[in-house]
Formats: sequence, C-alpha cells, structure tokens
Amino acid sequence: QVQLVESGGGLVQAGGSLTLSCVASGDISGINAMNWFRQPPGRQREFLATITNDGDTSYADSVKGRFTISRDSAQNTVYLQMHSLGLEDTAVYYCRVMTWRAFWGQGTQVTVSS
Repeated sequence: QVQLVESGGGLVQAGGSLTLSCVASGDISGINAMNWFRQPPGRQREFLATITNDGDTSYADSVKGRFTISRDSAQNTVYLQMHSLGLEDTAVYYCRVMTWRAFWGQGTQVTVSS
C-alpha cells in the first residue's frame, strides 16, 4: 500500500501562483511514475502532468507552459508549480502514483478568484 498526502491548496487570485506538494509513504519502492490530476466542479477528473523515475515529464495541453511537475525522490515528494492561474483552474487537485496499481491522494482544493 502507498499513502499519499497532498498539501498546498487554497484560495488564490487570478493570475497568481500556487505550489502543491504530495508526499508518498508506505510501499514506495515500486513507484514508477507520479502524476497530478484535477477535478473541476461538475466535471470529470482530468490528467494534468506526469513525471517518471527517470525525470521525464509530460503535460496536458491545458496546462503546458503554466504548470511544472517536479520530484524529490529523496523526500518521496512530487510537486506541481502552477502559474498564471485562471478561474478555469478551480478544482480539487489529486496526486496519483503508479506501482502495480494506482494509488490516489485525498485531494486538495484550489480555488481561483477574480
């Protein structure tokens, strides 16, 4: 089992920045990728970014150039730096890790105000 705890969410004005963190614990030896997703109000959960053990990253088009995923393997932590936030970025943000199965965090709310 892998436990994930996200933090860093909150209220931010449009145009602002926020950095989310996700700390993994438990059976982390099998983690091969760490991801961020989000679920806007009334919509389905959507992929945002992924980072592999080799440090390779990929992003959804909607956040490319604004969001950056990074990883501190020593701290078993994955980050999501978010810039130029807009109202459309309001969502619950989730961390996910892939081992033999997917494990999800509980989510952290990000609210962007005008």
